[in-house]
Amino acid sequence: MATDADANQGAGEVRTALDVARLDDWLVANVSSYRGPLTIEQFKGGQSNPTYRLTTPARRYVLRRQPPGALIKGAHDVLREARIMAALAGMPVPVPEVVATCDDPAVIGSQFFVMGLVEGRIFWDAAFTDVPAAERPRYFDAMNATIAALHGVDSAAVGLADFGRPGNYFARQIGRWTRQYQEDEAAGRNSDMDALIAWLPRAIPDGDETTIVHGDFRCDNLIFHPNRPEIVAVLDWELSTLGHPLADFAYHAMMYRMPPDIVAGLGGSEPAALGLPSEAEYIQAYCRHTGRTAIPNWDFYIAFNFFRLAAIFHGIKGRVLRGTAASAHARERAAAFPRLAKLARQAMDGCQIELMIR
Repeated sequence: MATDADANQGAGEVRTALDVARLDDWLVANVSSYRGPLTIEQFKGGQSNPTYRLTTPARRYVLRRQPPGALIKGAHDVLREARIMAALAGMPVPVPEVVATCDDPAVIGSQFFVMGLVEGRIFWDAAFTDVPAAERPRYFDAMNATIAALHGVDSAAVGLADFGRPGNYFARQIGRWTRQYQEDEAAGRNSDMDALIAWLPRAIPDGDETTIVHGDFRCDNLIFHPNRPEIVAVLDWELSTLGHPLADFAYHAMMYRMPPDIVAGLGGSEPAALGLPSEAEYIQAYCRHTGRTAIPNWDFYIAFNFFRLAAIFHGIKGRVLRGTAASAHARERAAAFPRLAKLARQAMDGCQIELMIR
């Protein structure tokens, strides 16, 4: 099986076509720094929203667009991605510069936005084996501190008070992904998902919080400085909204249980042997960065997030079957869907056992 790095790293042949001449005209009219000639390559990754590298003699950009074909309502809102990145400019959460946005599908066939290309390193291996073991804890702390900083941003102060609905995040998210799963009949049904759909709404912990959440915070959605354990850009904001920070952090920390052949994860590994903090130590670090004392009901947050990711992969499976998947890796993601659903159910069972012991 190909690794995430094999399937997603680098750019090359354009697989999802666009009108180069019309795009060039639009860039001339809307991007003051743009000067052709233009060379376009498509990044291997981006199974949800096709992403391209635009190269000119003076500067390189990244274009991110909606995929072609029929779209599920509310999905693939690339202009929403552009909005949050523009709002976070200058905040302690590093983001690429948003150069321009286009809501006219007549230009290349869909909405899109253009941002500056950020140079640096992307780690597809959650163990960070490309850096010396002694340095790996600093990379983990950089991730931990960055997601904590995001959860500390005042959404109203950066113009994002209306970026989502405050409160009842878990109920709304469980409902959203349940509907998306059930409406995509082409991708079929799964008994583990059906069990989770019945259990999750009844297991939501007491208490509520609302912050900006990324929704897909993983090491391979981060660009690190070429030589230092410093994050220079957070990418892929498609799933961002106003939501519960513990859901967002648990999705990130789910790497400790995630099989590495599905997405970047440490499942099956011993963190200490790799020079990495344990899951418990990583949770404690987030508590230090955010002023918390502990995170009760941790297994619920893990079960919820495996369910949510399984629902996303179920959607990828549907796009593969409909012939609209944009990534070369999409078929492998689709095949991994039932494994994610099983991991979600295992976390659910663990949560139920923990509650019985209490």
